[in-house]
Amino acid sequence: MSWKFDQAPTVACITCQSVIDGHPVLIVTHYEDDGSWAFMNEASTDMAMALVVAMSEVIERHPYLEEIASLPPGWSATRVASGQPWTKYQDGWDAQP
Repeated sequence: MSWKFDQAPTVACITCQSVIDGHPVLIVTHYEDDGSWAFMNEASTDMAMALVVAMSEVIERHPYLEEIASLPPGWSATRVASGQPWTKYQDGWDAQP
């Protein structure tokens, strides 16, 4: 598998324990300010409980995330359940669908 993301596999990303445990990623954010990524399971995740791990740890567990590797910085993608299509949108206070 070739690496498709704009950050190296060893670069840190934000995630949560449920994603590491294998629950599907439903929210992806590619931050505009520093180009970092977040891979979360649900919108109500308490950021105080967020984990910082190497991107490869998340992508190895969830290889389908390559579908959104081209998501530009400053954009997010969400889906309602595993296997459903991603809805992509530019980040901003009123941009989320």
